[in-house]
Formats: sequence, structure tokens, C-alpha cells
Amino acid sequence: MSALRLAPPSAQPTSISHTPLDGSSKNAPSAPTAVHDTLRHGLSNTSTALNSSHPLENRLKNWDAQQEKLKMEGLRRVFGLAEPLRRGMEMRIVGADWRPKVLGYGAGGDLHLDILRGRDESCEWEDVFTDTLTETTISFHDEMEQKLNMKW
Repeated sequence: MSALRLAPPSAQPTSISHTPLDGSSKNAPSAPTAVHDTLRHGLSNTSTALNSSHPLENRLKNWDAQQEKLKMEGLRRVFGLAEPLRRGMEMRIVGADWRPKVLGYGAGGDLHLDILRGRDESCEWEDVFTDTLTETTISFHDEMEQKLNMKW
């Protein structure tokens, strides 16, 4: 039974594990476990082992995926297994098609996916401040020529 978590779990390590002295260690044979063998394995870097980013940053990266999993788990518990499968198939079908930028698709977003995700009634920062002012809008026919490699 899966838990209904509102926030994604923390993936940040709190400590570094050291290797034992039983011969399976990659350290120098005569050196203690805490000494890193620089000649064989390069310079040691504890910052990569501890992941120096803030713990909240890791949780925010996984926020949307966790909310989607929570929503699908709720749908599975209420309607059965068919509902999350149907919604997943609809999202794959809608996301797989190519749609021209003239109709508002591309970098700005996809209305069909927004409706399926329940974000069609919300107005977020990315909806208002898009990068369409600096982009040059090409016509539908020019975009089709680029997509089909029709450069004559």
C-alpha cells in the first residue's frame, strides 16, 4: 500500500559512508579507511558526495511529479485501476502530436495537456511572461517546410 505523501521525500544524504578494511576497499592497502587513494582514484571531493544544494531545492524539483502521483493514487482508490491508466494514455496521446506554433503551441505550453492536468484555469508566471516577444513568429507553411525538410 503506497503512502499518500503531499511533499516529495528528501533525497539529500546526511552522511558519507566509508569502506571497510576487509580487502574489498578501493583505498591503499596499508592506509586506514578514511584516507582516499589519490593516485588511483583522483582527488576526493566531499561536496559531490554530500550534495551541497539546499534540501528544499530537491523537494521542489520533484513537487509536480509527487502531486501527479498523489492525484493518480487517489483516482485509483476511488475509481479503480482503469481511471489512472486512461488518463495516462490520454496524456501520452495529446503530448505525442506535433502542433504548429502559430496556434499557440511549442514553447508556451499545450492547452490540451493543461486541461488534462487541471491547470487550464490557473494563471502562472510562465503563462504571462513568455519569450514570444523576442522570437520571430514564422508562418504555418514555413514551419511545415522546416518540419518536413522541404528546403528548395
